Order: sequence, then C-alpha cells, then structure tokens
Amino acid sequence: MAETVGYQIARSLADAGITTVFGVISIHNMPILDGIAEQGRIRFVPARGEAGAMNMADAFSRVSGQVGVVLTSTGTAAGNAAGGQAEALTAGSRLLHITTQVDREVMDRDRAAIHDVPKQPEMLKGVSKAYFRIWDEKSAIGTLDAAIRAASTPPTGPVSLEIPVDVQRLPAVTSFTLAPSTPPTPRAEDAQLDALAALVKAAKRPMLWLGGGARGAAEQANALVERGFGAVTSTQGRAVVAEDKPGTLGAFNMTPEARGVYAASDLMIVVGSRLRGNETLNNKMALPRPLVQIDVEPTQCGRNYAVDMFLNGDAAATLQALLDRLPDQLDVDPQQRFDISVARAKSEGALRERLGPYQVVADHLLSVVPAGAHPWVRDVTISNSTFGNRYVQIAAPNLGVHALGGGIGQGIAMGCGAAVASPGARTVALLGDGGAMLGIAELITAVDEGLNVTFVLMNDAAYGVIENIQDAQYDGRRHYSALKTPDFAKLCEAIDMPHMKVSDIDAFVETFDASMALSGPAVVEVDMIAIGPFAEAFAGPPAGAAGSKV
Repeated sequence: MAETVGYQIARSLADAGITTVFGVISIHNMPILDGIAEQGRIRFVPARGEAGAMNMADAFSRVSGQVGVVLTSTGTAAGNAAGGQAEALTAGSRLLHITTQVDREVMDRDRAAIHDVPKQPEMLKGVSKAYFRIWDEKSAIGTLDAAIRAASTPPTGPVSLEIPVDVQRLPAVTSFTLAPSTPPTPRAEDAQLDALAALVKAAKRPMLWLGGGARGAAEQANALVERGFGAVTSTQGRAVVAEDKPGTLGAFNMTPEARGVYAASDLMIVVGSRLRGNETLNNKMALPRPLVQIDVEPTQCGRNYAVDMFLNGDAAATLQALLDRLPDQLDVDPQQRFDISVARAKSEGALRERLGPYQVVADHLLSVVPAGAHPWVRDVTISNSTFGNRYVQIAAPNLGVHALGGGIGQGIAMGCGAAVASPGARTVALLGDGGAMLGIAELITAVDEGLNVTFVLMNDAAYGVIENIQDAQYDGRRHYSALKTPDFAKLCEAIDMPHMKVSDIDAFVETFDASMALSGPAVVEVDMIAIGPFAEAFAGPPAGAAGSKV
C-alpha cells in the first residue's frame, strides 16, 4: 500500500521525537490516526473532548519538557479546544495543535460544507503563537517541521497546523525524514553582561525575581543564591530556586513582608517573568531599583514596569554568563538572608491562620508532594488561591502545573496530562467542585488509561469564591453561584473510579495516604459543607491598595 500524507505525518511526528499525542478521533483526522496506530511508535491518548485533550497536551508538555501534541477535527472541534489553547498561550507551552480542514475545493469559501468554519484560521491565529496550513502533498512534511520548530523556539508557545482531509489521503511524494530539532536562542551582548556584573558587585542586597521563562535556569539561579542573592518567584517560576532553600521567599511575592524585603533591596533582576498584575498588585507594587530584566522575547522589555536595563537572551545562558563575571562569593549584607527567612515564615504563618480546618490538608500535602517529587496540578479554586499556589512546595520547576490564565475547569484534564508525562510518580491534582463539572468527562480518560493520579476534590457545593465576592461586594446577594453537584461517589462507581470521602478533617491524612498507595486514578472528596468554612473568606485577588491582604 502506498504511503499517504496522513501516514507520512504520523511517521514524521515520531521521527521528530514526538512520543505522545492527545485528541479525539474524527473522520477528518482518521488518515493520521490510522498511521499512528499502525506504526505503533506514538502513544495516542483518546480524550473525551477536544478541550480536555488540549489541557492534557499542555500539562504533558510542561511536565515532560517535550512538545505536547493535540489532534482535533475541524470546525466545532477546533473551537472546543480554543479555551485550552489560550491557557497554553498564556503559559508559553511547547504545543502543536494539529487540526483539520474540509476538502480544498470548498475550503474558505463559505459553501456550508459540514464541519466548515470559514474563518477558522482567524480563530486559530487568535490563540496561537503561529499558524500554518498544509496546502498540498509536496509541502506537507516541510510545513510540519516548521510548525514543530515554531512551537519549540523561544519564546515558546502553542502553534496551530491545519491539514485539509483530502490532502491527508493523497499519496506521499517526498521521502525525507525529520529529526528532533535544537532551536536557536538569543544571546545577551557582552557589554550588557559586563554592565550587569558591575551592578551586582556594587549591590548589598540583590534580589532575583524568577518567572516561567527561568524554568530552564535552575542551576544558574541556585548558584546566584548561593553567592548572595535573595530570590522570589512567580507561581509559574516556582522551584527554579529550591523552595526550601534559605534566602528565597518562594512564591510569597506580594505579602506585606515580601514588600518589606523589596524596600530594603538595592537591585532586582527579573528573569523570564511578565510581572503580571495579579502578582504585583496590578503593577502598583514597588520593586527595587535598579530594576533589570532578562527575557528571551525582546517585546517584553518594560511591558509592565519601566526597567533600568534589559538583556535579550536565554535565561540559563545569560545567568551563566553573569556568573562567569562574578566572584565566588558576593560582598552582600548577611542580614538580607535572615530578613527573607523571617518574611517567608511570617507570610506562611499568616496564610495558615486563614485556612482554619484546612490547615490539615495544606500541611499534609506540604509534607508529601515535594518529598515524593509528585507533579502538583491545580485548578482555579479557593484552595489553590490560598495554599495551593504558594504553601505546598514542589520539588522541581516542571512539577508545578496550574491554570495560569485563570480559567476554571481545566484541572482534571491537566492532571491526566501530567500523569502521562510522569509515570514514575503519582500526580496530585487539586480541584473544586465547580471547575470539576466543566471537565468531569475526563475522569473516564484517567480510568481508561490507568493513570496514577489522585484528584483532591474540595466540594463546597458552590462557586465558593463567587459567593465570597458577592458577600464582600454585593451586600451578600448570591445570584447564580449555588451549584447542584452530583453524588461523586455514585459517579465514580459508575466509571470504576475509586472514591473516598472525607467528612471529618481529622480523617484526611489517612484517607489521602490510602489513595496514594493505589494503582490507577482515585478521587478524594473533601466535604467542605460538613467540615466548615475557611477561617477567613477568600474573595479574589487583592485590589492593589497598599493595605490589601494577600
């Protein structure tokens, strides 16, 4: 049988180093999926919906470091994946979205062909770093190669590739093969590095602010802390510097205590971070001066804060070049490390006081997650906004996965993707009941694939944060925030998913540990109605006022 373009694409993905593809089978992508199945070189994970498949591929990429690949059908199916792709774009995930198109003779012509969306390219471009289309059999593999390289080249991000179904069925006419690529990265100029080294040598209380773009620079960032820097991270940059290391605030980046550390600092180097408003009090939080920014994307220069120096370069390479220009130990104020430790302890203590009975959950997860190097996946829920994003530590930068863009309902699918990427460690995924119902079908994917993941489901039978905001800002008028939640025990029984319910907080530790000893997925449901509320209601991110509680 002559090789089709669909078979050639399946083979070329494997040649390029792709090990896993997530998606939903359709008549429009069968030529590719038939090739994947027949060749047996790539694992295909069938999700229950395109939105879930996209979140799985995103989390897989973040944890594994590979290019995540999602395969969808055209039209509505590609649209279903758009929200998850917007999340991947926010996170800068290395992701390739292969979607399809109707036959070329009716493509882009609004001919009312089934599955046709005349402006599908415009939709894809809105949630993509780059967009490509394969027009014929001659350009198929070259275009695929270009799309993979675009997703992998800093600044990384999701790339969309359209392949009309009639092109997939054509006989292949090229024979060359792909190979895993090593994308180029920009290098900071020597004169800038020399100037930055001079600033560092003169500083007495230098600080690093580490974002997601610094995830590949853990070795260099830790070396700078050893030489005398203090450190703080965004939620996406967590564990670039080990979270239990003296001299780091972790992700406690805008507490009053952290702001006190900044006020005493005389230099801050921001590495791979956008300094987003939700972590800088809407960009009103004072940061140290001089303020230096290192980023692989030149357009990030001064986007949210005016900077005194900008270096366009890869985080690891730039920090290494800086280290090469510095002495083995900086002449810094030893009091800074003590001040940071005190600020971190006070920030953690204030957070724990707000948790009330859920201190038990937070403390136990803190003892288990980093020690076992478990991937720590979080949906947008009160529990994550309080203790999940900051208090529960992770063992390495790639092990933290959360909905960076703030969209709820992505946690179950992200937990699945993280589990596929890390079969040697059990994934822990923190969910709320409201978000869980948006992606609940992907629990079946976890069962079907036998994924080692514990879903910790915090169930308050409501959109809890919405109710808190309504109490704080709308005189307690609670409209549309109460939820009819399913009986999760019956739901899990119906899909052969182990389910354990915690109605007494003192039973959490034993119950959670039992779930972690299982093979395959499990749900640990925490009945917040029975246990009671947090000690202090969480009503959304701080408004930015100087006295805001964070």
